[in-house]
Amino acid sequence: MKRSETAAPAAPAADGRTERGRQTREKIADAVLSLLDENQSHFPADKVAERAGVSRRLVFHHFADMAELAEVAVNRRLEQLAARIGPLPTEGPRELRVTALTEQRARILEGVTPTRLAVMRLENPSPRIQEAVRQMMDFARLRLAQVFAAELDPLPEPARSELLDGLDAVTTWSAWHHWRSCGQSPEEARHTMAATVRTLLAGAERTPQG
Repeated sequence: MKRSETAAPAAPAADGRTERGRQTREKIADAVLSLLDENQSHFPADKVAERAGVSRRLVFHHFADMAELAEVAVNRRLEQLAARIGPLPTEGPRELRVTALTEQRARILEGVTPTRLAVMRLENPSPRIQEAVRQMMDFARLRLAQVFAAELDPLPEPARSELLDGLDAVTTWSAWHHWRSCGQSPEEARHTMAATVRTLLAGAERTPQG
């Protein structure tokens, strides 16, 4: 008879309670995000609990207070948006790069608007939220420097930094929110952004080289 092989020890089963707790936290945070996406300016515990399909007691079992819940929800949305940021062309015709950048920015900025408005309504945004927003802005500026390196890098300072500052100003959320608040549709706002980027880049071509 063949000797039976000794089976490898089975991996310990995941703690079901821990996994259920994680799923419940995400469900509650997603309930806040769904309220934000509907442009609701307030999300009291009762409303969040109803949207998440849990009890009010369970909300405060998983979160110390509504400020902590808001922080978790905002960071969850920023992570979701960051995952949608794909690569952009850094070479090739300028118009191709302008179009790719502004199409992606329009999609991301429109998606982040409810969350940014919620952050503005927080009396004391946590350092974690402030840092997450700052990191997104820093990354957006870096991406601009990469996409338009062909136009930026030949310029002497301070012309290069000034152009980058201008491109940054017209492709971030503040400009987008201004255009949308003035009544422009998302497509109109995207066209405005693209036209402004083209104008800035064309103006830089007339900058005297050092």
